[in-house]
Amino acid sequence: MASELVPITFNKIMQSRSYTVIILGTNEKRFAIYTDPQVGRNIQTFLTTEHKPRPYTHDLMNAIFRGLNIKPLQIVITDIEDTIYFARLFLEQTSGDQRTILEIDARPSDCITLALMDNIPVYCRKEILEKAVAVQE
Repeated sequence: MASELVPITFNKIMQSRSYTVIILGTNEKRFAIYTDPQVGRNIQTFLTTEHKPRPYTHDLMNAIFRGLNIKPLQIVITDIEDTIYFARLFLEQTSGDQRTILEIDARPSDCITLALMDNIPVYCRKEILEKAVAVQE
């Protein structure tokens, strides 16, 4: 049976020297994904539209996507083990009249960066959202 997907949104990012916290969720429940500080700096650079002297990895990925006629469709947070979240990136590739949907295993932090850059929706499996530890603002 297919899992119900719940739309979630990016709420905020908090940065320290040793880690980054990305807060996501719905109006009813927010949860935290922890990642390394560089991911947080990349997201913050994108959010502030700060000038980048060179393209970042996500810029490279988007350039490759465009070159191969691939369009990011959506992100789905699919699982959690201990405090580690898992995500899938869904892409659509068009070649002539043929459309192919690609499903790629990816870190949620990378997916969130792409979602913000490409303005694509982020979903969470309902049972994973229910298992996630809520954060209080």
